[in-house]
Amino acid sequence: MEEEIFLKADETIEYIKDNVEMYDILEISYNRIYAPGEVLGLEMEQEFGEEFLELTLHLNGELVNQTVKINMHAIMDDLIEIRHTQGDELKVIVVED
Repeated sequence: MEEEIFLKADETIEYIKDNVEMYDILEISYNRIYAPGEVLGLEMEQEFGEEFLELTLHLNGELVNQTVKINMHAIMDDLIEIRHTQGDELKVIVVED
């Protein structure tokens, strides 16, 4: 079942914190980047006194198969869409300006 949700960038970060769990599949589209992968970790980190959400993904693809850490607050303004698969449910988060 697919559900489409329209959120602002900061609401998208909150959605990820509240709803995404280990081993879910996220397909993140931001700027000109497409990063599909399995969630290996979600952590709130601090740097220079500011909190940010760090997402660890194991990318899946034919050419690239590695683990990356993404600072979600750093890419927040460039987010376009996130596809979140949890079990057999798919939610498409469209990021509005």
